[in-house]
Amino acid sequence: MIAEAGLAILWLAASLALLQCALAITGIRFNRDDIMAAVRPVAVVQGVLTLFAMAALIALFARSDMSVLLVAENSHSMKPLLYKIAGAWGNHEGSMLLWVTILGISGAAIAIFEWRLDRRTVIATLGAQGLIALGFFAFLLLSSNPFARIWPPPADGRGLNPLLQDPGLAFHPPTLYFGYVGLSVAFSFAVGALVTREVGPAFARAMRPWILGAWLFLTLGITAGSYWAYYELGWGGWWFWDPVENASLMPWLAATALLHSVNVLATRDGLRAWTIMLAVVAFSMSMIGTFLVRSGILTSVHSFAVDPARGSFLLVLLAIYIGGALALFAARIGTVRQGNTFDPVSREAGLVLNNLLLSVILGIVLIGTLYPLVAQAMGVQLSVGKPFFDKTVGPVALLLMIALAAGPMLRWRRDDARLLMRRMALPAGAALATLTALLFLTAGAGALPLTGLALAAGLALASVAPLWGRNLRRMPLFTWGMVIAHLGVAVAVTGMASEAAFTRERLVALRLGQSVDVGPYRVAFTGVKPQVGKNWSAIGGVLTARRGGGTAVLNPQRRYFSDPVTTTNESAILTAFDGQLYTVLGERNADGRWQLRLWWKPLVTLIWLGGGMIALGGLLSLIGRVTREWRTERRRRRVAAGMI
Repeated sequence: MIAEAGLAILWLAASLALLQCALAITGIRFNRDDIMAAVRPVAVVQGVLTLFAMAALIALFARSDMSVLLVAENSHSMKPLLYKIAGAWGNHEGSMLLWVTILGISGAAIAIFEWRLDRRTVIATLGAQGLIALGFFAFLLLSSNPFARIWPPPADGRGLNPLLQDPGLAFHPPTLYFGYVGLSVAFSFAVGALVTREVGPAFARAMRPWILGAWLFLTLGITAGSYWAYYELGWGGWWFWDPVENASLMPWLAATALLHSVNVLATRDGLRAWTIMLAVVAFSMSMIGTFLVRSGILTSVHSFAVDPARGSFLLVLLAIYIGGALALFAARIGTVRQGNTFDPVSREAGLVLNNLLLSVILGIVLIGTLYPLVAQAMGVQLSVGKPFFDKTVGPVALLLMIALAAGPMLRWRRDDARLLMRRMALPAGAALATLTALLFLTAGAGALPLTGLALAAGLALASVAPLWGRNLRRMPLFTWGMVIAHLGVAVAVTGMASEAAFTRERLVALRLGQSVDVGPYRVAFTGVKPQVGKNWSAIGGVLTARRGGGTAVLNPQRRYFSDPVTTTNESAILTAFDGQLYTVLGERNADGRWQLRLWWKPLVTLIWLGGGMIALGGLLSLIGRVTREWRTERRRRRVAAGMI
């Protein structure tokens, strides 16, 4: 009965999404306060119902109800409970239900907490949310029913893809979905503001927490996903420019540009049209990402759907939402008044440059991702891989780092170019000194990584410039967030550039007792032993790594899963203060030797440390902005009540 109840709840929630949209349109069209008043409670109930539907699906996976087709195809009774629960969204139908659930909860949150904006703008926003939800409800109920039954039920399920049987599955997809849906909320706010012609600082302040939250979750999701792929897939890389990786990167790039733009609109009443356009672009990128992963046009460890009909359905939704938003933008942008102007040398201009460079990177990634798919549809097979992206994105990213360093040193509205050069002298000197030292001390490293390391040093120094000469105890929390996030970029780039410039790799075949040098370590192959887990068996290698007077033992594995039948490589990683020793056990040769892949990756952990710092900066900024808005609103109400 749980499955039937979950399906009934989905139909009811879909009906409420239709009602929510209809009420919003009718209330605004005829200026009926009584009709508009009903939109908020409908949105809240819809959010609660979608949450119940998701809980029902998780319950079906947790109890291994093999009479449900989705459970039978993606779970197994012998799986650990964590993977049973995570399996609820580790598939096509479940992931889309999670998407809709977060969308419904977000709509409910807007209905409950957003009282600052003009009432008609909030109702228009909720109407746009209902329209988005309605399309995805239709997709679930008509082509991707997560509660479909199978008869007769199998004795047990096929099991979850072994590559997904990792704690990362419980964390990585939900964080990305929170990011995607946060961008849908920003999009709905933009649509609402265009409908009511209320594009201004108040609208930007209402939208900003959602953008900050979306950007924060996307940052966490991408960072966690990068490390998950790094240790789980056994390829030794942290980013492969896989189309599905790009599908998560593109919304993050758009959200980063939107975040900077909405700050200008909220605090300085500038970049009105640019902010609306970026809100549309950011949601468009999240929709394109959803289409790529779940349409079946990509074959990837990340992708789920393989049914072309589902891809066609998603393509129609993509065309409706993006096309409709662009049409509304074109029709109403003439009604958006110009905001405050600024000089070419100003912080606003620096943020515009920052956004333009982010947009260039976004365009490169979008073209590089979609062009092979378009060519394939025309019968031409081609590949756009890591070399293309490294050579095209890399130089633009370096320019972006320079803009990022200069931005916080600029003053709002108007500044002096000569004064800016003086402020930049110390970071520029640090970058030049670092580059000079690297050229003398290293050999064989590429120009791009070395330049990245030099600019990272300059950016690190420039990132803390807003703290110079100020009372740190009285610094706003969102300023600390900006400093930590920018510093995190410098730390992450240091890790990326060091890994690219100084990684050492060895592919060897060793007998027991033999040793090989890799980086600062001498690695001895000392044994092989069988190992057994809850739903797998493995052959594990025993490697002894020596460095100086220290010794460590690593156990890379080749795991064998029976449900489904799969062989995977489980890397073993030794983390030191200056990098990681990464080891993978391969097959046994006919002559008795075992294949081993060994990497020494200097400072690679800084990539994820930097990503964590960027996310922490976003969290501090979110808390700081929300608490300041709350205090301002509280003071306004007290003044209105005559208490002050």
